[in-house]
Amino acid sequence: MKTIIGIDVGGSTTKIVAFAGERMITPQFVKASDPLTSLYGAFGKFTAENGIALPDVEKVVLTGVGSSHLRQPLYALPCETVSEFDCVAHGGLYLSGLSEAIVVSMGTGTAVVHARKEAETVSTRYLGGTGVGGGTLMGLCKKELRLEEIESIVTLAQNGDLSKVDLQVGDIASPESHIGLPPDLTASNFGKLSDLATGADIALAILNMVFETAFMLSVFAARGAGIRDVVFTGNLTSIPQAKPIIGKLARQFDIRAVIPDHSQYATAIGAAILK
Repeated sequence: MKTIIGIDVGGSTTKIVAFAGERMITPQFVKASDPLTSLYGAFGKFTAENGIALPDVEKVVLTGVGSSHLRQPLYALPCETVSEFDCVAHGGLYLSGLSEAIVVSMGTGTAVVHARKEAETVSTRYLGGTGVGGGTLMGLCKKELRLEEIESIVTLAQNGDLSKVDLQVGDIASPESHIGLPPDLTASNFGKLSDLATGADIALAILNMVFETAFMLSVFAARGAGIRDVVFTGNLTSIPQAKPIIGKLARQFDIRAVIPDHSQYATAIGAAILK
């Protein structure tokens, strides 16, 4: 059976997936120093490990900011480049099983799209985004904590205490104020940074700020569209702190938040299934 391969090419990380008919072959990612090295490395590793011969490939569909670096067909295979936002929409709906949702792509920055499936067609509307994302997380942790590996940041943040860094509603509103907000909701990120705050506290506060920013954008987008379903995708969704932070906020703001399996590969998956 002919195989369609979807590839999301980032600056130094490439995600790749394939579909043989309706069957999805488990996606992979590869890191490298530049987009072309990452792309060719991902393609070679993926096809070799899954026993996919070049004659078995029907076409290769590319997306992502690094896809423009490929100026000739990949190993003489039929190739096409498609819109990243369309891929985010298709991938988010496919992984969540929803027919309509706000899909948030959390990568180096954060993008928000409104995706709706009607019959066999998915309509995509790019709603905007923010420069707050994985790049923010890594930059601040490098500057403040001298950490450059996401694994180290995540491990350190596990013992963090947000009350040592963030100003919370309970710090400024008495129980008698009747504002209807929980006392542990963030009023100001880093608004109560204590001299006694540890590296763990700061690491968790940086993670929390990035996830809260992306979540609140999704709330405004969902309310504007008159829906409650929000699908979170992208590299940052694989961080262990993502689900508890987003889940807590979703309950507060009455949002049905979904972080599906393979969420970090949603854009590559969307490329492979895009019609």
